Amino acid sequence: MDFSAALPIFAITLREGVEAALVVGIVMAYLKKADRSELNSWVFGGIGVGVLASLVVGILLNWFLKQVENTEPAQAAFYGQLWQSLLGLTAIAMLSWMLVWMTENAKALKGEIEGQIGKAIANEKNAGFAVFTLILIAVLREGFEVVIFISAKLEAGIVPIVGAIAGLVGAVAIGIALFQFGVRINLKVFFQAMGIFLLLIVTGLVVSAIGHLDKAVAAYAELSQTSLCFPSDIAEIHSCLLGGLVWDVHDILPDNQFPAILLKAMFGFRDRLFLGQAIGYFTFLTSAGFLYFQQINKSNNAPVLSK
Repeated sequence: MDFSAALPIFAITLREGVEAALVVGIVMAYLKKADRSELNSWVFGGIGVGVLASLVVGILLNWFLKQVENTEPAQAAFYGQLWQSLLGLTAIAMLSWMLVWMTENAKALKGEIEGQIGKAIANEKNAGFAVFTLILIAVLREGFEVVIFISAKLEAGIVPIVGAIAGLVGAVAIGIALFQFGVRINLKVFFQAMGIFLLLIVTGLVVSAIGHLDKAVAAYAELSQTSLCFPSDIAEIHSCLLGGLVWDVHDILPDNQFPAILLKAMFGFRDRLFLGQAIGYFTFLTSAGFLYFQQINKSNNAPVLSK
């Protein structure tokens, strides 16, 4: 079994899981300080419902994809490629937004959450439900991002799920180390380093999403018997709308063998890259990278979490 596809899922789940763990840890620490630890059961309830809801969304997405695959072969090819492209684009949008948002708001995270939880427990009648809602939203926000990314990678089989479980376990371990045992971790450095890693992973997903979209157009052209694609003398490696090859190292570094298969899973490496994919890759990398590093430069040296 090839576990290379598990690595990007592990990295994303670890990062998103640590964000959720921070929210949970800050809330529980505040409740302990306010002598309201009896509300911890609502915290655990929010975690459980959030994780369960994320799993249900993942199951529904997988079920829908299976339904598409069970249709007539030509239709399955079109809808399957289109669905994978849409999932990829959705994952790109969600993860990119979260990357920039977290970098911009990280230093104010503790104060913002403590302000929200303080208001929540001030109302004795609805304190438990308010705490539950706060935790649920935090878990769902991170869970949906991971589920969408996993769904966009499901062609790799069960391996992405293994990566997600490992990342979740790692996030829980970091959360326990921070809040239960008082282990000091420079979370600012952690999130910035993981952010750069995530930026490269999402940029690689751009190549995949564009490729799926191109194949969807080709499948639709075949299904509708219309000429939507540019002609090519090399049918087996031609693109439909992405132009010609700008990179071909298939004979030297095939992306279905190690080490290229690892680079493909992590960063979207392709042994054959078309012009449209190259433009999409560098356009996204430069624009998203500019926004990300701009936010880093705006942040000061204050830690993400001060205990």
